[in-house]
Amino acid sequence: MFPRDDDTAFGILQSSHHELWATAMGNRMGAGNQRRYNSLTCFETFPFPAGLTPDIPAVNYATNPEAIAIAEAAKRLNELRENWLNPADLVRREPEVVAGFPDRVLAKDDEAAEVLKKRTLTKLYNERPAWLDHAHKALDAAVANAYGWPADLADDEVLARLFALNQERTAPSPLPLAKV
Repeated sequence: MFPRDDDTAFGILQSSHHELWATAMGNRMGAGNQRRYNSLTCFETFPFPAGLTPDIPAVNYATNPEAIAIAEAAKRLNELRENWLNPADLVRREPEVVAGFPDRVLAKDDEAAEVLKKRTLTKLYNERPAWLDHAHKALDAAVANAYGWPADLADDEVLARLFALNQERTAPSPLPLAKV
């Protein structure tokens, strides 16, 4: 969980750029050698596009065209996934008891509950319908543009560029020469 609620940060973290980085920098565990996301090695080291880093409040880049494009693509991806996970004909929404929290999503009936149990993000991504792939490609293109890169870079090239950015941003600053 990341303490951000803006679509730009969400979009960057949902991009293939971050997925490639997390796969390379994360570790694996368990019987199935499953990928494990570690915030120290995957998030803290990830070189966000310049001007869109997590230490900058979202309001500071609210008019940035690259941030807007990422936010729009991310919002669309989230809407599409939400509509697949919780279709309007199967769910009803009730206000949360505590103000400020999102509505509760509840199955309309027992039959709907059974259908909804089978609708998971894992299943969706394993099936990878064309609309989901298209939404991710649009998001990836917006993120690539924020880096100033073409959208059609090979994964190895994206990872190499991200690593170079990481090295550039974490290189120690030269110490000033002492006056004698």
